[in-house]
Amino acid sequence: MPWLTPRSVLDKFAAVQMLDVQIPTTDNRQLILTRYTEPEPELRLLLDKLRIELPAQPPPKITAAQAASVTSV
Repeated sequence: MPWLTPRSVLDKFAAVQMLDVQIPTTDNRQLILTRYTEPEPELRLLLDKLRIELPAQPPPKITAAQAASVTSV
């Protein structure tokens, strides 16, 4: 890929983002899905050429609701 400069390669990798999707459940817990965005076709081609494989999406986590803090004076 002679048309790519080091800066443009870094810009393409910077486009991949990771985020946490938090979904409340009916029993007041949180379902947390950590996800990364799917690479654009140009980045996919670059990943293939570099023989880099992105990790699988992580499994979801579920957290218990935080107890309301009660302070007494």
